[in-house]
Amino acid sequence: MTRAEEFEEVRPLLLAIARRILGSTSQAEEAVEATWLRWAHTQARPASLEGHLAAVVTGISTDALRSATLRRQAHVGPWPAEPLPGGPAEADTDPERPAELADSLLTAALLVLERLSPLERAVFVLREAFGCGVEEIASALGCSQQACQQLLDSVAVSSDGGREPLPWPTYISGGKNVARLLSAIVPPLVQIGITLEEHRVNGRPGSLFRDRDGRILSGTALDVRDGRIEAIHLVVNCEEFASADPVTEAYAVLREANRAR
Repeated sequence: MTRAEEFEEVRPLLLAIARRILGSTSQAEEAVEATWLRWAHTQARPASLEGHLAAVVTGISTDALRSATLRRQAHVGPWPAEPLPGGPAEADTDPERPAELADSLLTAALLVLERLSPLERAVFVLREAFGCGVEEIASALGCSQQACQQLLDSVAVSSDGGREPLPWPTYISGGKNVARLLSAIVPPLVQIGITLEEHRVNGRPGSLFRDRDGRILSGTALDVRDGRIEAIHLVVNCEEFASADPVTEAYAVLREANRAR
């Protein structure tokens, strides 16, 4: 199978991701074409073509979205909206768009995670989702900063070709999506000694991720209704935590998410 044929098989997924991020079919098609041009000139063969291309198109789409936002901020006067399939509503005012964007980012992130080893997955989550620096990641892994930097460089190449980091979803809605996210990130973090402790985060039920020295790396806040998890917020800068008794079982939140399926 040629590269063009392989790309055509993945094109529908790439178009769906780009369309959800950009809210425009024409712009999504441009992002997919830019992804094809980048892939056509890439010599290395990724372990997962689907995951690699999903990461590329997500990066291209979000860059385009940021550029469009900056142009709107600099523009004087009304900004004409591009009609979208199925209705004339402007993309920025579509109430479903934030949820669709988060869902597409989650899909792309999970595709990237699936092609990494458990250790690489843990490093990727610490870097991308938690925003940890080299010193914090080295401490979590129990290795030198030099060895940690080499691992980070390797993971960056494996996950996104060494380009800008993949935008990470910070708000995930739906019990199934919450379960998918926690199932992907909790086990590899636990394997390197990070603990998950139930705690109230920013006034909501949630959890804290702590490294082996007890330092807080990140937190999650949950939206719960009738005993079921409806959404999860990843909180990188946890400013205040209400007092709560920690729970010894590290998988408490994961089990709750699974029950919400």
